[in-house]
Amino acid sequence: MPIQNARTPSRLTLAIAAIVLAQAVQAAEQQTGLEEITVTAQKREQSLRDVPLSVNVVDAERLATGNINKLADLVEFVPNLSMTETGISTQLYIRGIGSANNQGFEQSVGQYVDGVYYGRQMLMRAPFLDIVRIEVLRGPQSTLFGKNTIGGAINYTTARPTDEEEVNLYALREFESNQTELTGIVSGPLSDNVRARLALRSYQEDGYIQNTFKNTDEPQRDEDTYRLTVDWDITQDLTASLKLERNDFQTAGRQMEIVKDAPNLFPAGSTPIAGMTAAQVLRAFGQPSMDSELDFKRQSNNPENSDSQIENQTLTLEYNLGDLTLTSITAHLSYEFDELCDCDLTPANSFTVRVGENYSQLSQELRLSSPTGGKFEWISGAYFHDAEMTSLEALEIPADSFLRTLALASSDPTRRALAAVAGTRLWRDNGQDSKTSAAFFEGTWNIRDDLRLSLGGRYTREDKWGYRSLNVFDIATNAPTVSAQAPLVYLGAFRIYSRQLAGRTIAPGVVAPDHNLSGDRKEDQFTPMMNVEWDINDQTMLYASATSGYKAGGFDGRANNPFSFEFEDEKAQAYEMGSKSLLFNGAVELNAAYFFTYYQNLQVSQFDGGFGFNVGNAKEAEVQGLELDGRWAMTDDLTLSYSYAWLDFEFTDFSNGNCYNRQVPDGDIVNGNRVCNYTGKGGQYTPKNSASLAFDYTRAVTSGINFVGSLMLNYRSEQQVHDNQDPNMVIDAVNRVNLRLGLAGDKWLAAFVGKNLTNEKVLTYAANVPLSAS
Repeated sequence: MPIQNARTPSRLTLAIAAIVLAQAVQAAEQQTGLEEITVTAQKREQSLRDVPLSVNVVDAERLATGNINKLADLVEFVPNLSMTETGISTQLYIRGIGSANNQGFEQSVGQYVDGVYYGRQMLMRAPFLDIVRIEVLRGPQSTLFGKNTIGGAINYTTARPTDEEEVNLYALREFESNQTELTGIVSGPLSDNVRARLALRSYQEDGYIQNTFKNTDEPQRDEDTYRLTVDWDITQDLTASLKLERNDFQTAGRQMEIVKDAPNLFPAGSTPIAGMTAAQVLRAFGQPSMDSELDFKRQSNNPENSDSQIENQTLTLEYNLGDLTLTSITAHLSYEFDELCDCDLTPANSFTVRVGENYSQLSQELRLSSPTGGKFEWISGAYFHDAEMTSLEALEIPADSFLRTLALASSDPTRRALAAVAGTRLWRDNGQDSKTSAAFFEGTWNIRDDLRLSLGGRYTREDKWGYRSLNVFDIATNAPTVSAQAPLVYLGAFRIYSRQLAGRTIAPGVVAPDHNLSGDRKEDQFTPMMNVEWDINDQTMLYASATSGYKAGGFDGRANNPFSFEFEDEKAQAYEMGSKSLLFNGAVELNAAYFFTYYQNLQVSQFDGGFGFNVGNAKEAEVQGLELDGRWAMTDDLTLSYSYAWLDFEFTDFSNGNCYNRQVPDGDIVNGNRVCNYTGKGGQYTPKNSASLAFDYTRAVTSGINFVGSLMLNYRSEQQVHDNQDPNMVIDAVNRVNLRLGLAGDKWLAAFVGKNLTNEKVLTYAANVPLSAS
């Protein structure tokens, strides 16, 4: 069944928000010029104007005015940043570089929350809570951030306890999909040298997609987040900060729908359903039908849920050793989730997919920093990371599956044999342990007052062990199948090798291997960097940099054949030139960067057309582009924030990609899989042009009350959103408009918020439905 599926973003919304008892409302402050933005993109506090990197900063005020509650909302405001949640994974890309569907992947874009690495896909779904600043660092960040930041890094800073008492309450109500969000923050001193901050968030939503078969709105969300931060001034030179956090997410339903339903390609007369679309097949057999329009309507029959829990404990110590500062960050991070997906995406009872994953990591970073302002400034340190991940995936085809009905309707003995898989469960078990140790150094030589040279490097050693096994179980007995036919059907129809085939002759002279795999990898890599900065004058700085990037190899957790298990490490060489400027007496800020990055062995994961994904390495790819951003204080009351990006992505040598549905292969057969040549093609999530404008206006209405307004315009040109580069899934350009209008006092704010006022309907991800290419 050649059907496509996609996730769609929220439509038009209208919300009312209120903040009461707040210590201050930033949106109500009068602007008299551009305020300086402080960042920690280089592991120490600096003005954004002094950072020789392409960095896009979103502060607490922009998060509030833009109603930005999670990472998926952030992409509208940061060009060259893309993020999407699929049925069973989450994907994050910067400049077209990211990691697609596969439990074996760590991310190419590293997330760091208060200095702690958040490297797994599921951690991207956590909501924003009490965030001071988000810094999006584009391009490899291998020296100071290191682990798997070959595409870039997102650096989050949460709010710290305050010296004065503060109570913040935030409430949001959205009427179209019944969103309710409540956030409470209490902060202040517990004693002369101890301060604490407690942040709580509760969120519920009915969903914006209608399941017309169940007569429900989806996805229904219920989320709770808790964070306690305690700061303790132990001595004049030693401070400690303890952060405890927990996130609980429950989701019912999916933000996916069928958007394409083409006739099947069975030869005429070979089966009663030859030449029919999936909807026609359902009707022909008396099943509920479905639609294939992008209309925020879907039809699925089985229960669907996603339950996740994330926990984090972080202890940060800072010790002043004379002029030096020693920083220690010790963190434990873990999560577990369980998902049930009706992944045939039809109202027929065909099959379901359940995925469970457990993850735990312990990390330790030690940094020693020199003071700033001298002839030579430096940061050195060591990093240790120990992580364990286990994942289980079960594809269950019930005894009364509609697939059995279709098989028995055929007069062809081969197709009738497909009924043998009814009543079976395909069980994929995989896991990975990794240990990482690294040492890093970055130093800046202030050659003159206007000229600086920075040199640095990071040595990384990574040891990994991984395993994967695949079995066919009988649902009735919950034991490996005793059927001799079912494993052969899984192989012949779906290209799935199970352990039950091990040692059996599957073709003349061909004996099936055992799908019980394990392996280990040991890698070490040195990634240097060099950066030159020149202050043309007090208002403009130019920089040029050369940086190496590295991401370790690993083990494929999703492939259905025993030949695709291990993938290689990827490397990058990045070059960037840019400037940071203040113009027109400080009223206009302009940051510009041109970049070129060459990637080797880029790790890719693509759908195999059956039930799995295959991981491989694209031999070479090149990415180049231009990024502009800044602010303009147009008047004391009106500020314009702007950003623009041009992106050019090309696979320069990638001859072993998976074909999209019905594509004629133009490469060799590799391990029994169709292969297509992607050389010369662009990548997924690589719009040529993207831009955003945000107007923020504040005007006094009466004494102590201000009118506050924000208008946000976002644009992205056409882009490919399909894993396997299906040309039918290149989406058109998108224009979004968000608006906020309200009144603010010294300690309160009430506003109407409109999101996506242009009512854009956009595919953010597309892939073949399982079995659609079989």
